[in-house]
Amino acid sequence: MRKLIVAAAMVAAVMASGSAMAQSPIVIKFSHVVANDTPKGKGALKFKELAEKYTNGKVKVEVYPNSTLYKDKEEIEALQLGSVQMLAPSTAKFAPLGVKEFEALDLPWLFKDDATYDAAMKGAVGKYLFKKLEAKGITGLAYWDNGFHMVSANRPLIHPADFQGLKVRSAGSKIADRYFRDLGAIPQIMAFSEVYQALQTGVVDSCENTPSNYLTQKFYEVQKDITVSYHAHLQYAVIVNTKFWNGLPPDIRKELDKAMAEATDYTNSIAATENKDALEAIKKSGKTTLHYLTDAQKVEWQKAMRPTYKWAKGRVGQEVLDLIAKELHVQM
Repeated sequence: MRKLIVAAAMVAAVMASGSAMAQSPIVIKFSHVVANDTPKGKGALKFKELAEKYTNGKVKVEVYPNSTLYKDKEEIEALQLGSVQMLAPSTAKFAPLGVKEFEALDLPWLFKDDATYDAAMKGAVGKYLFKKLEAKGITGLAYWDNGFHMVSANRPLIHPADFQGLKVRSAGSKIADRYFRDLGAIPQIMAFSEVYQALQTGVVDSCENTPSNYLTQKFYEVQKDITVSYHAHLQYAVIVNTKFWNGLPPDIRKELDKAMAEATDYTNSIAATENKDALEAIKKSGKTTLHYLTDAQKVEWQKAMRPTYKWAKGRVGQEVLDLIAKELHVQM
């Protein structure tokens, strides 16, 4: 009898353990390279909040900002290996995978405003680009807006000639690399987490980014002059490991899709406001001088950067350029 009781207890313990394991939440590690108080950072936290709410705690989202889990150069490889489940990299990060078409989004003076960008990414352009990721074991979930780029240095950048010889930090986009070279600058590829120190020590002279990133990363503290040029757009793609995503129970995936849709609307709705507020905060700091281009000066920049469009055909392919030209009504 004693043996039977012991055996029964052992079976019960094993069953209880199995039951506890079955009830353990599904963990999604969501890694990104910017601060929590940027539009993307707030979007990631909003997704965490909604995902855990809509799944009644069956999913736990762990958000890792500021490259605390992986540097931006390592992120996508980690996603493909399954070490992290969700990322929100800039779209320029897909070129090393062989998906160069995303770099077309980096063309200068492409989107006239946020509404134009939003329509393109929700429409044929966005769907076309996400389709290109499928063969890489990556599923695209959403595009997050972070607004338009400014550019800075320790001297005013008003005319194309002002860029001559400047070492400019580049995120790795060959399109951005090209248009800076067209301006006479020397692009330097560098991880986002390394930019502040590089600007501070003179490893690079200049960088481009959105107002919210200039503020939260404190780039404005180590750059005497910022040109509010809005010459190019910065967007992120929220992506997941396909095997992980497809392996989720359908009811869980449905709720996560809902959470992502709402987090995307939230992120994109605050991007413009966040950048406007950041620009005002930078101005009030008194640590840098803001310069605004006249219409005539913008035309100078556009003419100087125009050769990038011709060069891009050999980089990203005619197909994506034709699609963008059709959808955005721009001349390639």
